Amino acid sequence: MVGDIVMLDSIRQIAVEAGIEILRYYGRQGVVEAKADNSPLTQADRAAHAYICTRLRALDAGIPVLSEESDEEEIRERKSWKRFWLVDPLDGTKEFIKQTGEFTVNIALIEDGEAVLGVVHVPAREWTYSAEKGRGAWKQIDGAPAERIRVRPAPAGDTPAAGLTFVASRDHAGPQVKRLLEVFPGVEARSMGSALKFCLVAEGEADLYLRDAPTMEWDVAAAQCIVEAAGGQVLTLEKRPLVYNKDDLRNPALLTAGDRALADRALSLILENNDGSSNL
Repeated sequence: MVGDIVMLDSIRQIAVEAGIEILRYYGRQGVVEAKADNSPLTQADRAAHAYICTRLRALDAGIPVLSEESDEEEIRERKSWKRFWLVDPLDGTKEFIKQTGEFTVNIALIEDGEAVLGVVHVPAREWTYSAEKGRGAWKQIDGAPAERIRVRPAPAGDTPAAGLTFVASRDHAGPQVKRLLEVFPGVEARSMGSALKFCLVAEGEADLYLRDAPTMEWDVAAAQCIVEAAGGQVLTLEKRPLVYNKDDLRNPALLTAGDRALADRALSLILENNDGSSNL
């Protein structure tokens, strides 16, 4: 049952152990293949995928698993699933290859199109973010007791960008990100890889993250659960919550914010500077 905190503890442990599998390949010379969309695939991706799928099925064989590395048959079958694990075994493969440390293991539980449990583990830094809908969100560092995290309110002041920190993708920032920084002059901007950007908002280290380049459902689900359980929002540019197990697994552009008033202001400015349309 989702409300059982034992399940969250188990998923944390699975993510940490998958991270250990990934680190076996970190910094080593190896074959990097190109997938159909030209994105990179490493031996570490495959090892983490196999490990996570095996452990999740052992935990509860009745809950199917959809992973970024799932085969076509599993991807076709998932439309009949009401409850399933959604996994990105190595989010930020480019960061893994570049050895920046900014890559994660993402595991989410989806129920009726909603992420209700999520874990994002950062193997190179031994950080583990986790959340369960209705219970809250936590961060654990190097095996120490997990501590509660919450988003922060946007700072008050006459200057719109005073004290604000925005995060953006290091490799996938699109034109809307540039526009947003232009309409919030003076904001502190941080560039980062993987689901860590969502987690910075969740723990109150950043205020807003706009993702206008394509993502897939497995890229976002665990982190969305963490942000929302910490009091924040993950919204489409039409101010709708993101849902899962869509016909198309690609996501629309997304805005993640800790403060809803800031999210509304940013979305209004994005639309205003995009001729009234949020189509990217």
